[in-house]
Amino acid sequence: MTMMWRKSSYSGTQSGSSCVELARLGEAVGIRDSKDPHGPILVVSREALKAVLAGHR
Repeated sequence: MTMMWRKSSYSGTQSGSSCVELARLGEAVGIRDSKDPHGPILVVSREALKAVLAGHR
């Protein structure tokens, strides 16, 4: 499965900026550090991600 990673448009274009990227994985979402694209990936359910984002707002 090829993952299509997306970074928020609010992240800016500066090199070294802190940002995460997300990829759809069916009913789950992959999350990685944009500065380390070959590093570890955190996989969470879409519902869990929605809950985290709602709590952050």
